[in-house]
Amino acid sequence: MHDLFTTDSFQSLLTELSDMNLKDAVDSWPTEQLAAMTQASVMSWDLPCEWGGLDLAPVDQLEGLRLLSSACLTSTFVLTQRSAAGRRIATSANTVVKQDLLPRLLSGEIFATVGISHLTTSGQHLKTPLVQVGLNENGFVLNGTVPWATGAAMADYLITGGTLSDNRQILVALPTNRAGVDVQQPAKLMALNASQTGAVSLNNVAVSTDEVLHGPVEGVMQHGTGGGAGSLGTSALAIGATAGTLRRLAEEAKRREDLHQFLQPLQAECDQLTSDLRLAALGSDPAGQSAAEHLRRKANSLVLRSAQSWLAATKGAGYVAGHPAERAVRESMFF
Repeated sequence: MHDLFTTDSFQSLLTELSDMNLKDAVDSWPTEQLAAMTQASVMSWDLPCEWGGLDLAPVDQLEGLRLLSSACLTSTFVLTQRSAAGRRIATSANTVVKQDLLPRLLSGEIFATVGISHLTTSGQHLKTPLVQVGLNENGFVLNGTVPWATGAAMADYLITGGTLSDNRQILVALPTNRAGVDVQQPAKLMALNASQTGAVSLNNVAVSTDEVLHGPVEGVMQHGTGGGAGSLGTSALAIGATAGTLRRLAEEAKRREDLHQFLQPLQAECDQLTSDLRLAALGSDPAGQSAAEHLRRKANSLVLRSAQSWLAATKGAGYVAGHPAERAVRESMFF
């Protein structure tokens, strides 16, 4: 574990996030949580040292995400989207954009998010790309819909892209106040509503070549991924959410000895997955990508079973809307 995570300031951050997670309305944007993360230098974890970042190794980034999500899953999920935006900017050859945006991202002056699922999964089966890119005298014009963007209404910049007629793609740093950018009302989700995730419509949005981060190139999402948490990030969040749930179940078990028979095997499984996550991040598992996929399946299963066990332990009280156990069950469905 990195020394950073044992400091009093980071432990205080975890306590603060946990307290705010229990008290805050579940639909409110996590302004205070993100500010606390900025104050604790969390926003610098995965950005290059030359821009003021800490450039933590992926294994340490994943450990940080695991710890944060054990305190507050929603704000940690929002963090991952902001981090993804930062990495796409940091790994671009566009020095002008990097000089403009990265220092302000680190300080918390601005917030950036990503809307890139349509370039990887969402809508890939459609004949017509969800976001189409045309040419104009100064660069490009975007038309279409970005189906999923977390915190778009709160973001100053949206890292998104689209597809040209020759199937090449671009990724751009798009100011959300640009003419033609229409951020839709966030979708009403089963959980994590505070992430304010929803669609963004793009209507003849002009983008200059100076705002392009990557491309035009085929498979733009394969370029500039950087050294972030990558495909293991979701597993880190699931394992962290499990740890938070089991911590609360353990509090219940202090009053009820009968719960230990359920808690102990779940805790042992969580500890094992934490170790497996570290090995996967270090590249120590010879199975490689298949091991990462296996880890994700196990983490997804465990977070569901742990939340359901906590719900069962509440003997009916947790079935009432607003109870932390009921919320944990809904949040576990995210995985």
